[in-house]
Amino acid sequence: MRPMQERAFERRGEQYLLIKSPPASGKSRALMFIALDKLHNQGLRQAIITVPEKSIGSSFADEPLSAFGFWKDWHVVPKWNLCNAPGADGGKADSVGAFLKSDDSVLVCPHATFRNAVEKFGVEAFDDRMIAVDEFHHVSANPDNKLGAQLTELMARDRVHIVAMTGSYFRGDTEAVLMPHDEAKFDTVTYTYYEQLNGYQYLKTLDIGYYFYSGAYADDILKVLDPAEKTIIHIPSVNSRESTKDKIREVEHIIEELGAWQGTDPATGFQLVKRSDGRVLRIADLVDDDPAKREKVSAALKDPTQKNNRDHVDIIIALGMAKEGFDWIWCEHALTVGYRSSLTEIVQIIGRATRDAEGKTRARFTNLIAEPDAAEAAVTEAVNDTLKAIAASLLMEQVLAPRFNFTPKKPDSGPAPGFDYGEGGYKEGKCNVGFNEESGQFQIEIKGLVEPKSKEAERICQEDLNEVIAAFAQDKTTVERGLFDEELVPEELTQVRMGKIIKDKYPELDEGDQEAVRQHAIAALNLTQKAKEAAVEGDDSEKSGNTALIDGVRKFAMDVRDLDIDLIDRINPFSEAYAILAKTMSEESLKQVQAIISAKKVKLTPEEARDLARRAVKFKQERGRLPSITSPDAWEKKMAEGVAFLARMKAEAANG
Repeated sequence: MRPMQERAFERRGEQYLLIKSPPASGKSRALMFIALDKLHNQGLRQAIITVPEKSIGSSFADEPLSAFGFWKDWHVVPKWNLCNAPGADGGKADSVGAFLKSDDSVLVCPHATFRNAVEKFGVEAFDDRMIAVDEFHHVSANPDNKLGAQLTELMARDRVHIVAMTGSYFRGDTEAVLMPHDEAKFDTVTYTYYEQLNGYQYLKTLDIGYYFYSGAYADDILKVLDPAEKTIIHIPSVNSRESTKDKIREVEHIIEELGAWQGTDPATGFQLVKRSDGRVLRIADLVDDDPAKREKVSAALKDPTQKNNRDHVDIIIALGMAKEGFDWIWCEHALTVGYRSSLTEIVQIIGRATRDAEGKTRARFTNLIAEPDAAEAAVTEAVNDTLKAIAASLLMEQVLAPRFNFTPKKPDSGPAPGFDYGEGGYKEGKCNVGFNEESGQFQIEIKGLVEPKSKEAERICQEDLNEVIAAFAQDKTTVERGLFDEELVPEELTQVRMGKIIKDKYPELDEGDQEAVRQHAIAALNLTQKAKEAAVEGDDSEKSGNTALIDGVRKFAMDVRDLDIDLIDRINPFSEAYAILAKTMSEESLKQVQAIISAKKVKLTPEEARDLARRAVKFKQERGRLPSITSPDAWEKKMAEGVAFLARMKAEAANG
């Protein structure tokens, strides 16, 4: 077993298991090991695996596990892999009913089929079975999400085992995947991108970037597309502003930019394009709707005999395909034109480039975005897309970063076993940064850090910081102000906005635990950003992205002498993103975006004023006086404004 599979298999006895692990880390095989154990050693009658789309069903095809030392092979009777069965998903519910009555062990079906079967037969019909939900982020706690509601019913009945698996435990619409009380029932196995890349033989670095263009994207595509790299190009959705509304012509235009068309390979359906250096590129077009052409190309891409042939195909051009569950190990560059509808979609697209393959040491994801044009009617939409792309980039940097363990600096603090504290080792009386390369974890001491008290708050600080940061990075007002409000006091974002997001997300936590989660999330986000800044300044191309980040965290911690939470709260999490934006977007476009956002004057809300007043009380406890409205310190002045705002509200209410 791979390390992630081993970690998951150790928890095989849990009734509710959540596996958070990146694309390509081996989740489907981990599930095979767990399912076989549940069927043969834990008394469960059957295993049902449900996937969001039919193509992913192939991940659960027969595997000769005994050839690798496991005690049993994985086998699915062909008629019970409903992803391969003809007909609409809705009509397959009866097949699930037939399976439940049969003596066979394993069924694989799409989410839609599973939903219909639960609706038709009721949750009781699934008693004493294992339900595995692949790509679990398709579930939502929103009552309108049928699969989410059904899982809640199954858990309330408490007669099934559930294994949930996902590469991105956050949704593009910022809805919670599970309600907190349901989530608390799950035992979580987390395997990070850092651990995955660290455990790979070849691929060690993943780069994330966004670039802006003006005019038609196909004219600019060669600025970011290197034809020597194995690339998946996702052209824009026909409903997006980047689309010319003629997807076939867009593909032709990309091919024309790449070289001279030589015809179509009769065996695979791939387009053959000759470069100026004489090299012939093999391009798979998955955009053409002609069923005969698309089926031929699709079948050639799935050909198992070509899986390890690097030269089988060079570039894949897709629109809605080649995302979730698509497996092409040689992909070095995932190039996406236009902002995608959700962060989870971006994570899935990036996952196409994160397979390990011989000779592939670096992979990258590029988001190519149209510059906002003030003359366009859709300028607001263009600005929103820009903000979303930056949020996605910030979040992905966080997902790729090693794991942060924060601890308050105390007089009796000492080195944690297994952590390397850099040159000179652990220093008494200072805030230290330790790193464990094997586990990919930081141990960071911070003065004034609030520790979580409850088990749930502790779990959030250990497991869910990226989900908290995802909600923060997708909060439009936060991103707008962080990037473009010249009068911004960083604490308005790090304390007030993040504080509100945590109150909304975890209302069951008390105030102290909410503050602990807030501090841990902001520390993780700001240290990643500061480390990135330090890594860019000391750019050494010999270093991998991960090593540069580790050095960057250490450098920042040393430069400020001692890390304290007030200092971390005073960092604008978006300042480095703005610096990158200023480099990649034309000055004129940047000014236009700034003007559009500055025109929205942000008014203080009563809720924000209350939060500022609460922080003013804390300020008074520490300093013995209330914040002053004339203070030269911008944050003290802001807290005083909050107190004055509440006083005005009370006076107005009293005067009717």
